[in-house]
Amino acid sequence: MITTATRPNATGAPGYSETLPREEGSVRRARLLVSAALNAWGLGGEADAGALIASELVTNAVQHGEGQSLRISIRLPERGRVHIAVADKSRTEPVPREATNDDVTGRGLLLVNATANEWGTDLRHWGKVVWAELVVESNS
Repeated sequence: MITTATRPNATGAPGYSETLPREEGSVRRARLLVSAALNAWGLGGEADAGALIASELVTNAVQHGEGQSLRISIRLPERGRVHIAVADKSRTEPVPREATNDDVTGRGLLLVNATANEWGTDLRHWGKVVWAELVVESNS
């Protein structure tokens, strides 16, 4: 069993991260973490968009990743920009695909592309990080 602990970044840009088991139930936990972070930063109006992005990135890691766990992080690298990232141990880069009307799955990255201002994949020696950024306006 993997234990999880959400914790704020100790230094640098405001942020939260959590290691989750690579299983379907982690999608809900990731959505809640992103929503909580955005609300804490006064960006609650973007919570639905951020939760959708997190949901799709985590779902991809659960379905196509490797290893027992994944790591989600949400950062506010600068005012007006939210960075959501999911890491797993697979080095296979995600590729958006065209889903037909009959397909039950396959639209995740298309949704990320439509919702985020930018997204991409950073390969690491241990796996990959798939990330997306939202440009946002503060509620305060």
